[in-house]
Amino acid sequence: MELFSLFLDGLTLAGQAVMHFFFVSRLTGKERKPRHFAVYCLLLGAIQLISLRLALSEILSIGAGVLALYAVSRLGMGNQRSVSWLAALLAFYVSQLSFGIVNSLEAALFPRFIGSPLLYPLLLAAQALYFGLCVCCCRGVRKLLARAEDGQTPRVGLLLLPSVFFFAAELYILRTAYSFLSPSISLEEAGRHGTLLILQGMGLAALLCTLYAYRQLCQGFQAQAELRALTQAAQAQKVYIAEAQARCQQTTAFRHDIKNHLSVLDGLLRSGKPEEGRAYLKKLEAASQALSFPYRTGNPVVDILLGEKLGLAEGIAAEVSLVLPRPCGIDDLDLCVVFANALDNAIAACQSGGGAKSLRISGKRQGDFCMLTFENTCPDTPLPPAGTGLSSIKAVAEKYHGAVLTEKSGGRFSLNVLLNIS
Repeated sequence: MELFSLFLDGLTLAGQAVMHFFFVSRLTGKERKPRHFAVYCLLLGAIQLISLRLALSEILSIGAGVLALYAVSRLGMGNQRSVSWLAALLAFYVSQLSFGIVNSLEAALFPRFIGSPLLYPLLLAAQALYFGLCVCCCRGVRKLLARAEDGQTPRVGLLLLPSVFFFAAELYILRTAYSFLSPSISLEEAGRHGTLLILQGMGLAALLCTLYAYRQLCQGFQAQAELRALTQAAQAQKVYIAEAQARCQQTTAFRHDIKNHLSVLDGLLRSGKPEEGRAYLKKLEAASQALSFPYRTGNPVVDILLGEKLGLAEGIAAEVSLVLPRPCGIDDLDLCVVFANALDNAIAACQSGGGAKSLRISGKRQGDFCMLTFENTCPDTPLPPAGTGLSSIKAVAEKYHGAVLTEKSGGRFSLNVLLNIS
């Protein structure tokens, strides 16, 4: 029995090391490296050996294990301090909780098998149940924890105190409520272990509910940030629309008055005043240039937006070969969302890179769909995580039953937006 107990202890220690390491790496999104796992196994083995030699309390041993896992996560994987603490606490809490649940079942069911050959396969089955519970709990925790697009866990400090509480409560239960198996167990003892089993199940449910509430809170914060960004974009785009409408009114008025201007010119020329006629003609030319757009796409709102955005893009060679169909079927506000965000991202990418900077905007109609393409130079580095701008473009594409495709090849980036214009 003693050799069998040593075998079970070794199996438990090895299984915990594997589960802890995989849990932390999957939770934080970091690559699993063999040397990190080897270091953690050595640390756990050293802690276990020292605890046996010095007869240290199991609480101290578990605390040292949490510190070892924190060190591997923080120093080896390069995670943030708060993320490393949370991952280490949750990993050990899950393993201790699973052990407590299985221990309650063992204490209630196994005493009658002491001295029987069936005890050994039952203990192995309990060990398998322990590992299965660990895996299921780890997967549940990992799925409920929110991860940002940059791979980090946002506002993780909110979970540290609840995690410490759950972890400490489980340690208290394990160190005060369980003892070695005795050949017989009373109804009172069986009831006590049943109560502990229910309490630990409620503890697991409370943890999962806390993580779910945390995820909903993070999603709420993210939705608020996106709403603020979209509100600011909408305000800016209303300015573009108002300016486009004003330009159209000015152009209409100029066209309405063109006959009067021609009559004045004709009168000056008939009166033999060519110099005054030329001066008047220059004024008309200046007025007409003020009303014209540097880019003509067929949509005055997009024309103004292109003129303002590309006018500020110093040092960037811009080429626009785009004609939007009329009627387009796409709201001007949605067009502003697509063009404003696409141009902001393209200009920022051009300016962050060296060498020649270029930006090309094109579009073509394919049946009931319009394909908009934004191509720009960019640094030859991995792409940053998608931000609010690209998310806004995708939302517009989904609204018009389209799609968004991004592609990077060397030092050039391409954004393709397909929109249904029928």
